[in-house]
Amino acid sequence: MLARFFFVKRKASGQDRAMQIPDRDFTAYIFDCDGTLADTMGLHYEAWKMALEPHGADLPEDLYYSWGGRPTKEIIESLNEMQGLFMDPVELSRHKEGLYHTLLPEVSEIASVVAFARSMHGKKPLAVASGGGRKSVTATLEGLGILGLFDAIVTSEDYANGKPAPDPYLTAARLLGVDPSGCLVFEDTEIGRQSAHAAGMECVLVPAPGTRG
Repeated sequence: MLARFFFVKRKASGQDRAMQIPDRDFTAYIFDCDGTLADTMGLHYEAWKMALEPHGADLPEDLYYSWGGRPTKEIIESLNEMQGLFMDPVELSRHKEGLYHTLLPEVSEIASVVAFARSMHGKKPLAVASGGGRKSVTATLEGLGILGLFDAIVTSEDYANGKPAPDPYLTAARLLGVDPSGCLVFEDTEIGRQSAHAAGMECVLVPAPGTRG
């Protein structure tokens, strides 16, 4: 199978990495948000550090990126278990998201992925399937001026089991009214890719910060 090559430039490194898009027709395209459409992973990490510091909690950067795609509340629950803490997942999630919103003016798009989404707008059904909360995801997409590209927005409030379970992508396919096998997913994390494959979808991996050469 032939593949189309698109180069992704990330602001933090200034380096270009290629992502391979299968050169065949798909029924629909589904995108993760953070780290895929929007170069937000660094901003979310800054928000995490500010939110966790008063609780004496630590989220190492390598662990943070390995958990990319997991819902915020699940991350807090895991940190509680790992570090013997009793942080309130609901309240801390709200606080962390509020801190992230203060950083939104710094958000930039991942140009090649957004350009592909724009090229498919009006031609194919498009959706976002994210592990983030609706307020955060919507604000990010609005900040980039691309919210209107998508026919469905799926966030952590819309499914029971987060990535790597297939729920986010199966929910997106259901809302688009398409068969999962005809969908191509864009993701930047291994957890996200596992979620897409579990849903029976092909997946394009967008180079993530931890894999930049």
